[in-house]
Amino acid sequence: MGKSGLKLSALGLGSWFTYGSKTDRETAIRTIRRAYELGVNHFDTADVYARGEAESIVGDALRAFPRETYVLATKVYWPMGDTVTERGLSRKHIVEAIDASLRRLGLEYVDIYYAHRFDPDTDLEETLRAFDDLVRAGKVLYIGVSMWSVEQMRAARELAEKLLLHPIAVDQPEYNLLNREIEGDVLPYARAHGLGVVVYSPLAQGVLTGKYRPGQAPPSSSRAADPRMRGVMERYLDDDTLRRVERFAALARDAGVTPSQLALAWVLRRPEVTSALVGASRPEQLEENLGALDVRLSDDVWSAVEDIFADRGEGSA
Repeated sequence: MGKSGLKLSALGLGSWFTYGSKTDRETAIRTIRRAYELGVNHFDTADVYARGEAESIVGDALRAFPRETYVLATKVYWPMGDTVTERGLSRKHIVEAIDASLRRLGLEYVDIYYAHRFDPDTDLEETLRAFDDLVRAGKVLYIGVSMWSVEQMRAARELAEKLLLHPIAVDQPEYNLLNREIEGDVLPYARAHGLGVVVYSPLAQGVLTGKYRPGQAPPSSSRAADPRMRGVMERYLDDDTLRRVERFAALARDAGVTPSQLALAWVLRRPEVTSALVGASRPEQLEENLGALDVRLSDDVWSAVEDIFADRGEGSA
């Protein structure tokens, strides 16, 4: 993970909009344990996912395995209650949130603790000192951020160096063939400063699997049919994008792989990417996704992929 000594599996298992909401508890636990059996050592959740239920499920599933054999990440920032003190990156909320997460997870520490977004209402020094205190207390091993701009990460790095605080070790941005914005600034910054990069939504919320068709209503069981997810996915569901995805899916099948495997393999080709998070709702989905690690394709295939999404390149998303 960047210049740290932490080793993450190339694919990690996330829990956004799956565990505690879409997927029943028994299936979720079975999927998490199957991931571990197949070599996944990286599990990601957040307090806000299903208002803590995802953490509870992930903690229950991983309790079957020795703590030193897996890496667990969770996050803080989004509201966990109705009052103004139950959100953001104030010292009060960070300290209370990590204790609540650890209770739900049934653990004494988490490996990675992410600031789930940047908090413009809290002084950056207050946030960094609170995270540093958690590391010194042994509740957190590595500090991460998610969806921070390069300017925000740079300010945090410079302040941590000045105050001799534990640095940010990893960034978690969105990255996929339909959203390549981080190629313009985040990936070069991570490469220059030894920052780990754990990307989420490598399948563009499932759009790159080819399940959505231009001019057709989404499958009733899909994320796009869920009103809570529709807004997040809207930018990927226009007919032009879906026609490109159809070409992409045909290219994958001609190459002897699934569209999911091709999309994941494309993300993992970037040397800056430490790990890509997938959201499997059942073990079979996970097993298919892990096939991306064995994808070996010619330069011609990769060039064809780039041609399909030609104007989705650096900085264009």
